Amino acid sequence: MSRGDRRLIDGPAGPLEILLEGSIETAPRAYGVVCHPHPLQGGTLDNKVVYALARALQDVGLPTLRFNYRGVGRSTGHYDEGQGETLDALAVAAWGAARRPGA
Repeated sequence: MSRGDRRLIDGPAGPLEILLEGSIETAPRAYGVVCHPHPLQGGTLDNKVVYALARALQDVGLPTLRFNYRGVGRSTGHYDEGQGETLDALAVAAWGAARRPGA
């Protein structure tokens, strides 16, 4: 479905699967972290709404990071009532920030 770079990064409960689309290192001002719907309701980084939101951000020149929360896809761990999932999102944002300080 996507032409981006899928990889695993370190997350708070183990590896997190991310999909980087666009170059974060050359992002002019920002990048988007796109979260998927509820993991227990079938949400994944490939959800059509998540995909469309990422495309819209890319259309205005922003690279995007989509990711699977813990326990979804290739991400390890188990659902944590939203607390651990918040930490997952923060870990993905921090991973991007480490590659593009100031964005």
